[in-house]
Amino acid sequence: MLISSALVGLTAGLAAVILKTIVYYIYVALTYSGGLLEKPIWLIVLPVIGILITVVVVQVFFKGKVEGGTAGILYSISQKSSIIRQSKMYSYVITSGITIGFGGSAGLESPIVVTGSAIGSNYGRSYHLNYRERTLLLACGAAAGIASIFNAPIAGVLFAIEVLLTDISIAAFIPLMVAAVVGTLCSKLILGEDLLLFVGNLKDFRAGNVPFYVLLGALTGLVSVYYTRTVHRIEAMFEPLEHKVYTRALIGGLCLGLLIMLFPPLFGQGYESVKLLENDQAELLLKESWLSFFGTNEWVVLCFTGALALMKVIASTLTIASGGKGGNFGPSMFVGAYTGFFFSKLINLTEIGAVPVSSFTMVGMAGILSGVMHAPLMGIFLIAEITGGYTLMIPLMVVSATSYAVVKYFEPYSLEAKRLAQKGQLLTANKDRTVLQIMKIHPLIETEFQPVAPDATLRELVEVIAHSRRNIFPVVSAKGALEGIILLEDIREIMFKTDRYDTVKAKELMVQPPDVVQHDDSMANVMKKFDETGAWNLPVLDDTRYLGFVSKSSIFTKYRKLLIKTTSV
Repeated sequence: MLISSALVGLTAGLAAVILKTIVYYIYVALTYSGGLLEKPIWLIVLPVIGILITVVVVQVFFKGKVEGGTAGILYSISQKSSIIRQSKMYSYVITSGITIGFGGSAGLESPIVVTGSAIGSNYGRSYHLNYRERTLLLACGAAAGIASIFNAPIAGVLFAIEVLLTDISIAAFIPLMVAAVVGTLCSKLILGEDLLLFVGNLKDFRAGNVPFYVLLGALTGLVSVYYTRTVHRIEAMFEPLEHKVYTRALIGGLCLGLLIMLFPPLFGQGYESVKLLENDQAELLLKESWLSFFGTNEWVVLCFTGALALMKVIASTLTIASGGKGGNFGPSMFVGAYTGFFFSKLINLTEIGAVPVSSFTMVGMAGILSGVMHAPLMGIFLIAEITGGYTLMIPLMVVSATSYAVVKYFEPYSLEAKRLAQKGQLLTANKDRTVLQIMKIHPLIETEFQPVAPDATLRELVEVIAHSRRNIFPVVSAKGALEGIILLEDIREIMFKTDRYDTVKAKELMVQPPDVVQHDDSMANVMKKFDETGAWNLPVLDDTRYLGFVSKSSIFTKYRKLLIKTTSV
């Protein structure tokens, strides 16, 4: 496993390097000829072009099957035995590189998580590893991807533990660490990058500022709730256009372009603008916008940065919902930085206190990451690693913990997990529920129950009973619909009255089952029906069409096997 995790980490690291390179050279090509980005019209046109190219690539080369993001990885772990399509090892690198290179307002982190996870999963499949080992390598790929994108190995490990692995043993830490370190070294050696957002002027932590950090944590928690709910609302607005991919791309791309024209820092990932916030130079951001006609005094700049924090959520969602590829990881950091800057400047301008703007800007990033991703440890150590700001460890802890507590009150699930949770497909720390979610009902359907027609006579029914080992007989219409069931114990007395063999029909002897199971029910829902009815066998239907029966004993047998299989990742 150590050798495997190193190889997965190396491959994921190379994928991250390729993704960064694609984005960089597209950006260089767009700006090489004399400043396309200085002309407002191109701020509208370029994101539309990028999204349209992405949609064409997805439809032509990948048959429209580039979907999922981090939520797709969680779904694969819980529903597909940690099996991810081979195409995801490269499809997200290509498509997200195009989207973000042309100015799509999304992040590279989620695409590299998908890519790294797919690499780990398919490595495990190639060597016929079991579910537990395959899941661990999947997490190693994700950890290496995050580590190589940010040069932050600790954050990569914590991301895998908090977001992907709900049940982990100490032994799993070492492969995760090996993969994250190898991924980081790969990125550093090839690209020669240092800290993403080095802050050299961070002031020492002052205990007197703790109340302000608590307030910032509460604010980032509320903004995280806004982030999560806005994403799901905008995605719901685009659902009617799900099959009209080019119409969706044009509408979403144009809306995104107009937003970027008003708020130029929304173009691309936006990390360069965060560096301006660190240095308290936010007025430079406003000078590039059409909104600069309002002036550049401190209050206008304050309102502009506050609006940017809110608009980034809309811009990133438009990018992804319209067909572009990217993630919400980077945008969360962007929103956090602008929220922290807005809060600290407001405190200073109103003279309520005097707080360090650069420190609050950095700590705000951890607050939003903790709230949106529900991963406070990852948020704390990621910001500490990418800024070199370990002097901010206490503020990072205060803000992350407060934000997480506020978010959990309103939103029990993270942005990526919410939709899966609503469908009952989310992997949880509860091992019983985890195993039930992995189980599928189709392999457990038993079809050897002998069906009888509603108009079948008692004589025909007795003949069926004589050749059956079961004591339940489904009554099925000519169209295949389940009419009811006949229990052997209910007809034992009448079946020996031969004078009634040709007068009594099956429909007169049938009863309604205590409940029915639909073929797409979750196993947790199926077990709930068994518990409520006390039955040992329930019919399985596709709407009204009879498919067979599922028994509690077969579920228990499968459950025991999976419990052993999934124990202690």
